[in-house]
Amino acid sequence: MTATHTVLATRLGELTVVQDDGALTGLYFPRHWPRPDRSSFGSRVADGFADVAAQLDDYLAGDRTVFDLPVRANGSEFDRRVRDLIRAIPYGQTTTYGDLARRLGPGTDPRDVGAAVGRNPLCIVIPCHRVIGSTGQLTGYAGGLARKRALLDIEAGISPLLSHEMALTQG
Repeated sequence: MTATHTVLATRLGELTVVQDDGALTGLYFPRHWPRPDRSSFGSRVADGFADVAAQLDDYLAGDRTVFDLPVRANGSEFDRRVRDLIRAIPYGQTTTYGDLARRLGPGTDPRDVGAAVGRNPLCIVIPCHRVIGSTGQLTGYAGGLARKRALLDIEAGISPLLSHEMALTQG
């Protein structure tokens, strides 16, 4: 196993970042749901994550709209198809699980899309926070709904997290 990880302090609280052979393979919040298999994180190191840290910081400050990082997100063919659609959602915009299901073709259940979105190992970088419920309500997010709202607010130019920082770093 060549995976390594570190824990970064960010405006959204701590994030565990996992890399394997130079590719970003995981980005996880504390109490991430569903919980990732921590045995796949490899050893904890302090070096080798400067580019990830800088790009996350720029994004969370509202100064970056696209990540330029090598990524590898394992999963089924269906998961990869869903992630490709998520990556295509423009910065500052949202879509619904139902819309994604329709794009995947007849017979695709939005609940299956939701499950695939929930398995995204690269939250923020693969922007699953841009997927919302059919009524426009925020629905599940691995880092909690407050973080999902904060990410959408950043992209809308509403707030550089000032109203969210205190609550997010405490929980």
